[in-house]
Amino acid sequence: MPYDIILGLSVGLSVLFFLVGRRLARAPGKEADQLGRYLTGDPDAASHPVVGDSISQLGFAQRVLVPFWRDALERLGGLSVQRNVEGLAKRIDTAGRPYSLTVLNFLGLKYFAALVFLLIGFLLGVVVMKQSLPIGALFTFAFAGVGFYLPNFWLGALIANRRGAIVRALPDALDMLVVTIEAGQSFDQALKRVSARWYNPLTEEFNRILTEIVLGRTRREALMAAADRIGLPDMSNLISAILQADQLGVSIGDVLRVQASQLRTLRRQRAETLAREASIKMLFPLVFLIFPAMFAVLLGPAIPLILTTFMTTMR
Repeated sequence: MPYDIILGLSVGLSVLFFLVGRRLARAPGKEADQLGRYLTGDPDAASHPVVGDSISQLGFAQRVLVPFWRDALERLGGLSVQRNVEGLAKRIDTAGRPYSLTVLNFLGLKYFAALVFLLIGFLLGVVVMKQSLPIGALFTFAFAGVGFYLPNFWLGALIANRRGAIVRALPDALDMLVVTIEAGQSFDQALKRVSARWYNPLTEEFNRILTEIVLGRTRREALMAAADRIGLPDMSNLISAILQADQLGVSIGDVLRVQASQLRTLRRQRAETLAREASIKMLFPLVFLIFPAMFAVLLGPAIPLILTTFMTTMR
């Protein structure tokens, strides 16, 4: 009977949360979300209407399942307290808005993951392991907490990978910017040329800078927003040098050449640091994986002889 009560309460709370989310969900209209839809090419954006011919060409998943999934995530995300929304929005921007996620989408994903892990913990603790009610409840809520915070780790991994890709692509992009600017093009045209030549997280940021300038932002505001969004010291130093050169009237090509040289030096230093750390990092798999297998191969045939000699001596 307690198991039936817990299962019934879980289903009832899920339905209650869904109904409350339907009533409390806000209508979309935030400028940040509209800008994100415009930059990511979301067909739901007002600036990118979908005509009737293109709707008929979409598959069933894109026409029905994807909008239903996003709507469900937004309604679940509407249940959360809005005290950490700004920080979460910044983290999503830093990650490059994966899968066109908004803040409400991500919060809804956290609730959905918590519900799924709650059911897994209940099944594992109560049904499979057949534990008592307190232990089963402990399993259930522990798994729910893990599921709730698991999307945060996923988002952090995306941010780390994106920042690493930007650091690797920055020196080569600066070299091409220098060549393009010295050929007579402006800084904005150079950014556009580099974005057309490559496709990586750095060129995505270049495209966003150019789009924000077209939408009415000044170049200084767009560059400072990019530096704050990416959160990398290399990118912040580069943008600061570009802004100072623009303000003082110094040649941007010379500044970019110096910055490219410094970034290549930093990249070489990072490579040397990783090479020095490789021997220490290899110590753990060497001790815990390679040495046991080696000892098993070398000493395995001798173990029966050692045991026989030891037993003979004991007798």
